[in-house]
Amino acid sequence: MSEPRKLEVLRAIVEDYVHSREPVGSKALVERHHLGVSSATIRNDMALLEEEGLIAAPHTSAGRIPTDKGYRLFVDRISEVKPLSPAERRAIHSLLAGPDDVEDILERTVRLLSQLTNQVAVVQYPHISRARVRHIEFVLLAPRQVLVVLIADTGKVEQGVVQSGADTSDEDLMTLRSRFLGSIAGSQLDLMPQVLPSVVALCPPGLRGLAGTLAHGLERLADRSRDERMVMAGTANLARSNVDFPLSIGPVLEALEEQVVMLRLLSDMAEDPRGVTVSIGRENPYDGLSEASVVATGYGPDSSAKIGILGPTRMDYPSTMAAVRAVARYLSRILGG
Repeated sequence: MSEPRKLEVLRAIVEDYVHSREPVGSKALVERHHLGVSSATIRNDMALLEEEGLIAAPHTSAGRIPTDKGYRLFVDRISEVKPLSPAERRAIHSLLAGPDDVEDILERTVRLLSQLTNQVAVVQYPHISRARVRHIEFVLLAPRQVLVVLIADTGKVEQGVVQSGADTSDEDLMTLRSRFLGSIAGSQLDLMPQVLPSVVALCPPGLRGLAGTLAHGLERLADRSRDERMVMAGTANLARSNVDFPLSIGPVLEALEEQVVMLRLLSDMAEDPRGVTVSIGRENPYDGLSEASVVATGYGPDSSAKIGILGPTRMDYPSTMAAVRAVARYLSRILGG
């Protein structure tokens, strides 16, 4: 069997199985696809695909279904991720347009991606520690109480209250805000501990005590943001795919509930040249996801945070990959990445 025909037969089996959920036989392939060969030849081709571990026979069925290895070859040979339809692009634009509050944007994003793919959608919060300072504010709440606000270029806002230890004026805070902002605007947040002491040293002597307190508050805000979180939507879609998890859907739900598992998996997924990465079945390091696939890509200023979907290995990979990549690009644009 030639390599092009092998890939064509495998593609037909994957597409039919994804569509019908039923094992695929040689007769059905000949009837549904223009493969240009007889049913007997297709049977021989399927036997060779089975020998290579690309398809398998479930139980005593005469039909065949793709294996993890078969899905992997299919995904790797997708020449390009197909574009979304105009209607899908309009839906993304309209649903993600609106207020630029990061939490609201991420909530709308995962709901949208879940609707587009009929899978569970997940998105990591932007890695603010890898982002840069866009703006800071010092707001006097009481003579000795100051609200410190840190805004990153990802749009994420962190804030906290510090006790100044002595009566403070709005004028003093305005002076220090100008000094701090002039020195740290555009600086990486994970470098704040190294940058802030030199800023304090350059402040007027009479304000250095207050400056040190404010610098400590900013450092705490940057450190707090390192706690990784994710937003999720569409868990109900797993229930509708219950037959795709013949062993148990429980471990998949547990992996989603224990966010650290998904966060680690997303962080470890490297992006491929098509701008989207797929981890199939037993390729997932967590045993509970051995019957699931994860499709993900990066977004934001340095693409360090990930957005993606989780679903059964029997999924429409080309459409899912297209949706994940398109939504990630819109999200990056909205967040200024």
